[in-house]
Amino acid sequence: MARSQLEQISPQQTPQDLRGYEYDLVIVGGGIIGLTLAAALKDSGLSVLLIEAKVASAAVAKGQAYAVHMLSSLIYQGIGVWDKMLPQIAKYCHVRLSDADYSEVVEFATADIGTSELGYVAEHQALLQPLQEFVQSCSNVTYLCPAEVVNTHYQKDIVTINIKIVEQLQTVKSKLLIAADGARSPIRQAAGIKTHGWKYWQSCIVAFVKPEKPHNNTAYERFWTSGPFAILPLPGNRCRIVWTAPHAEAQALCGLNDEQFLVELSRRYGDQMGKLELLGDRFIFQVQLMQSDRYALPRLALIGDAAHNCHPVGGQGLNLGIRDAAALAQIIQAAHNTGEDIGNIKVLKRYERWRKLENLTILGFTDLLDRMFSNNFLPLVVVRRLGLWFLRRVPVLKVFMLKLMIGLKGRTPELAKRRYM
Repeated sequence: MARSQLEQISPQQTPQDLRGYEYDLVIVGGGIIGLTLAAALKDSGLSVLLIEAKVASAAVAKGQAYAVHMLSSLIYQGIGVWDKMLPQIAKYCHVRLSDADYSEVVEFATADIGTSELGYVAEHQALLQPLQEFVQSCSNVTYLCPAEVVNTHYQKDIVTINIKIVEQLQTVKSKLLIAADGARSPIRQAAGIKTHGWKYWQSCIVAFVKPEKPHNNTAYERFWTSGPFAILPLPGNRCRIVWTAPHAEAQALCGLNDEQFLVELSRRYGDQMGKLELLGDRFIFQVQLMQSDRYALPRLALIGDAAHNCHPVGGQGLNLGIRDAAALAQIIQAAHNTGEDIGNIKVLKRYERWRKLENLTILGFTDLLDRMFSNNFLPLVVVRRLGLWFLRRVPVLKVFMLKLMIGLKGRTPELAKRRYM
């Protein structure tokens, strides 16, 4: 029987009973996306091994926050974990889209699509911890944490995975290996899957702030010629800042003391929420776009950042990975139900055809937004501001753009169509 291990394995908990164990699938990467896939397969009848290199407590402590789109929330409702996440996250009911100091502001509201909210904002632990607890209750999932994949060997009917647990090597076999191990995915690299893309001329600064006035569950996306600037509402009247700027400018901003940084931040932020208080440290990372040539090989599939990365504008990255997990779970489940080999390339190609084009569309959309707005080229300034003018006045266009942004365009996974009570 499968089992869950969320805490660090001690030397007394010898892992020798795993030796030679066979699973239907092995997921490498116990972050949000890997956990989402494991959780989505709870009632699948498949035996699942989930491997995470970091100690569970260290993974939960990651200081990050994400926009959680409407489709992602529906997927988590379908899995049955959403009610555990909801008390710890904030919803947003309005999105204000603007171009620097241009007077035309496009406001998206719940009335545009007839919902009670447009999306949510969650800190890393608010998503990860409920998923860890949910997977711990899944009798078909063995959760090894911490454990490290040393190497893999693909054969016609099976993949052999060598794992290091508490300095001991173990060997397990599986019909299918899933790489959910991040943008630098060792599993993808070892399989020889190439990627295409580029690093942007920009870096992204992220920070938590507490404004003097209520944020009123409003998210802001303001485009400056140096890069997009987003404000995401969080519980406790806090906000998450996602500030994109050219590398040198971003480094200089991070080099300022807190008081100087807040002065610069207020210039971008505006005075709509009063005085700002900086909470915790600032972090900086380089922005990149990446698409894998293939999402699948025989016995192997890529999901999340292992398959693709996009510009942070619009908060699309994590949500694309959640959709990957839901789509792959659906494809695997359907194949298993009809007696197909879940690691067969014909099965995995169904997942690739579904997700690769949809992800490429969003990667292209975010790239276009960034390039269109992050410059002073007069013809583009005229075009983009004319676009905002039309977006504000043409309801059909406005609703289409909103649905694209929150994941309600494209193929909907079955998980998002069902509800657990």
